Amino acid sequence: MNKFAIMADASCDLGEKYQKEYDIRIVYGHVNYPEVGEKPTYLKWEPAERDKFYKELSKNPDGYATAPPNIDEFKNAFEESAAKGEDVICITISGGISGAYNFAVQAKNEVLKKYPNARISVIDSLRFSIGHGLLVILAAKLRANGRSIDEVSAYLEDNKNRIHQCGWLDDLSFVAKKGRLTHSKAFFGKLAGVKPIGEFDYNGLTTVIGKVKGAKKAYSVLLNYLENTIENPSEQTIFIAQTNRYTQAVKYKEMIEERFKPKEVVIVDVFPFCGVNVGPGLMAAYYIGKPISKGLVTEKAMIEKLIKAEG
Repeated sequence: MNKFAIMADASCDLGEKYQKEYDIRIVYGHVNYPEVGEKPTYLKWEPAERDKFYKELSKNPDGYATAPPNIDEFKNAFEESAAKGEDVICITISGGISGAYNFAVQAKNEVLKKYPNARISVIDSLRFSIGHGLLVILAAKLRANGRSIDEVSAYLEDNKNRIHQCGWLDDLSFVAKKGRLTHSKAFFGKLAGVKPIGEFDYNGLTTVIGKVKGAKKAYSVLLNYLENTIENPSEQTIFIAQTNRYTQAVKYKEMIEERFKPKEVVIVDVFPFCGVNVGPGLMAAYYIGKPISKGLVTEKAMIEKLIKAEG
């Protein structure tokens, strides 16, 4: 059985620590900056650099744009492994919000013409940011436990719909502008004190499943939602992604640790590749839970009940 590489595009938001720990290879995309132009994206920065990025992004959101790795960039990454006889699993950002998956599939087909015996599995995560990253880490853990490329690929396809997002985004205008939400829904994200609660849907987008007035009630609703959707929290590492909401993320982390006693709760940054499209104001937990229902029917009913219980 050949050893196989695990690759992901930069939307996974897995910094150098996780890349090294789990032997994950990143296929980098591109970010266009105002006045500077296009630069390769990156998954490393200092806190001051992070704060500056989101401050500048708030001032000029239309001046930034992103592009996923192109076909040639995926092709070069795949071909490097194929030339060594190394198989590949590549996990991409949700195909519902990016062309990365289709580019990777086209690159795979090109490489197979030259290396017909190569094994290249391309998986659409239907997730983004650390939700995508969590799926990549699960793949790496399965590989470390001796699972084959076919077994890992099957697991990812069968379980990617169990990766949840449980948090809020203060200002939905960024995701609305990038086609992730309608502008009508974005309006509610600008009302003072309103916390739109988001969850992943079947198509790899984030859908607002409820809106809560005030942070105190929002935390309570989130924790109750998490309790009703998570599975085996004591065995999990829960990730909290934040974009200029570090103080709120720390509070959320402490609440989750106290209530659920998970294996670990880790706060991670959202780097520019995803940050441009998410904008400042994200504070959300990502974890493995019950399968998400089609149309988020179950989840919407659940959150409505939990919000009503808060009064």
